[in-house]
Amino acid sequence: MRKILAGAGALALAALAGAALYLKTPAAAPFDAAAAIDAAAQYDARILRDAFGVPHIYAGRDVDAAFGLAYAHAEDDWQTIEDVLFFSRGALAQRKGKDAAIPDYLVAALKVTEDVRVKYETDLPLETRALAEAYAAGVNLYCAEEKIRCAPGAAPVTGQDIVAGFVSRTPFFYGLDERLTAIFEGEVEIADAAARSREAFLKIPAGFETGSNAMATAPNRSADGHTRLMVNSHQPYTGPVAWYEARVKSEEGWDMIGGLFPGAPLILVGAGPDLGWAFTVNKPDLVDVFALDVDNAKKPTRYRFDGDWKEFHVSPIKFRVKLFGPFSLPVTRRGLTSVHGPVFITDKGVFAVSYGGAGDVRAIDQWYKMNRATSFAEWTAAMEMLAIPSFNVIYGDGEGTIAYFYNMAIPMRSAAVDWSKAQPGDQPDLLWTGVRPFGAAPQVINPASGYVVNSNHTPFDVSGPQDNPHMSDFPSHYGVANKSTNRGLRIQALFGADASITAEEFLAYKFDHSYADNSRVMELVNSLIANEDLQADAKLAPALDILAGWDGAVTPESRGAALAVLTAQKARGYLLNDQHAETPDAVAALREVATGLEQGFGRIDAPWGEVVRLKRGNVDLALNGGPDTLRAVYPGGDPAQGALEALGGDTYILYADWTGPRDVAIKTIHQFGAATLDDTSPHYADQAPIFAAEQWKSPPMTLEALLAEATADDRIGGSVGE
Repeated sequence: MRKILAGAGALALAALAGAALYLKTPAAAPFDAAAAIDAAAQYDARILRDAFGVPHIYAGRDVDAAFGLAYAHAEDDWQTIEDVLFFSRGALAQRKGKDAAIPDYLVAALKVTEDVRVKYETDLPLETRALAEAYAAGVNLYCAEEKIRCAPGAAPVTGQDIVAGFVSRTPFFYGLDERLTAIFEGEVEIADAAARSREAFLKIPAGFETGSNAMATAPNRSADGHTRLMVNSHQPYTGPVAWYEARVKSEEGWDMIGGLFPGAPLILVGAGPDLGWAFTVNKPDLVDVFALDVDNAKKPTRYRFDGDWKEFHVSPIKFRVKLFGPFSLPVTRRGLTSVHGPVFITDKGVFAVSYGGAGDVRAIDQWYKMNRATSFAEWTAAMEMLAIPSFNVIYGDGEGTIAYFYNMAIPMRSAAVDWSKAQPGDQPDLLWTGVRPFGAAPQVINPASGYVVNSNHTPFDVSGPQDNPHMSDFPSHYGVANKSTNRGLRIQALFGADASITAEEFLAYKFDHSYADNSRVMELVNSLIANEDLQADAKLAPALDILAGWDGAVTPESRGAALAVLTAQKARGYLLNDQHAETPDAVAALREVATGLEQGFGRIDAPWGEVVRLKRGNVDLALNGGPDTLRAVYPGGDPAQGALEALGGDTYILYADWTGPRDVAIKTIHQFGAATLDDTSPHYADQAPIFAAEQWKSPPMTLEALLAEATADDRIGGSVGE
């Protein structure tokens, strides 16, 4: 018996040892810090930080500016950049655990790294690759200087890593991940994981709408003959899609200030001496689903197409999921691709997906060309690439040109089917056959009314009535979304009614904090007030009185805003004015919110400024605005637990005012400050009070003005030690 037990023990130990070996996370490839420092010597950048710590990168060449931008951003937000790098490689779960497994799976299933590897040199010009590689060199230098700065495996960073960051994140903005979650709804565990991973990685709260405002006025609409542009994208306050401000200026002509995401080597939204642009999220129909007839529902190898069986393209999907300590679980899946696109096996069937931007790695190149443009013609030539598949775009410049574009890579697809439903995957006539040219979607250029605006609302109401595109001109199979938001209603009411807009009015309209009388928020509130049955409810009657006295404004002093807005949010989600949103039980929402306010604040009419707060370190401030107001503030949390923290909405804002060609005044503000992660920095929250007060800072746009207030002046690269 002892021999048997001893043998069993030996086998158990061997099994444990084997399991430990199997689960032990492989060591990261060594990083040659000396080589990274040597590589950095070919670049030369000067990083000056203004009074608010915002980096201004001065350089001889564009590549030097990108190199300096990487280093400066890493100083302020390295941890987020690091997460973006691992996400873009499909290797985030090894660091973050199971909530990041679905993003890793999707990066592999969508062939992000494979497409970048294959197309990097063929589809991207030399100068764009050089820009990406210079940025990578700046990151590598940051990691090389101190061993403990960067996680094992983060460096060396390559230009392909930087390009993959664009390819992997872009589809999130038009909702590809949401459509894939819907496909997986038969597999609840995967669907739930996809929703959790969106929140865990992108820091986008459940149900949060990445909205935005953008507006421009031409000289004929401005009281003083100026051209004005407002860049006002609504994002989460922190994470991989939170805005970071920087200015880049090279002797080769690149001169832009604006917002960028961690890992981006250029300005994504902003302005320069000549021109500027703003994006707002749109949700065009850029995802089509095909139901496949396969040979084996669980482990298919072939699918029906054009009357015959066709083999799937098979490639393994491999990643590791962190367990604890040095251990991680290796995961291997079969990655399938059909002629339509990536394939997903679910309990409800096998589906293939065609989506906008699939296989296109040129987004970074389009953004670079937009950054370098000095005229409307050059800028629109960049837009014609359609390498950025979505976004509403508002444009303005010093020549007085303004424009709106419903940017959308419209797929060429059959007009005879309902693309909102899954289509049979065996019919070749349903395949996408290309993309329609830029300009096929709605656009407005130099309207007679002199203004263009967008707040994630319909492209058919962005200018004066005589200038708007007509919905009838765009076939339904184009997939142009047509919806309203409260912000869209308010922005049109303000700009459309003012024939001569002053600078003060332009700024005030952006900070409007009211709900339109015909918004669905007010519709919901009025329906509750008019509900006679509720008047007899002793617990809800006081709440109805508060709602009846609310004027639709969301200010810190308002005693009706919290009850009204949180009820609408509870009943209809973040996008409060979505005309397709259902309100199954507004009364239950009112009852729950009233109970929560009573528990958390001791009264159901607690002022908005007590209920919703801007929090950053020791800063704790009241804010104007709420969900889907032009002064957008999206709170999260449970009022029963006390004050709610603002999680997103208005973040980085830029205002550009051109008096003529190359004569621009710029104001900006950020909800926190330049030091994204360093809570010991004076710039961790120095802009928060200004932001809460709806005021601005004026970045120094000349070297002389910058030197007069600079808080740091550093040289990195080849100039060091000279």
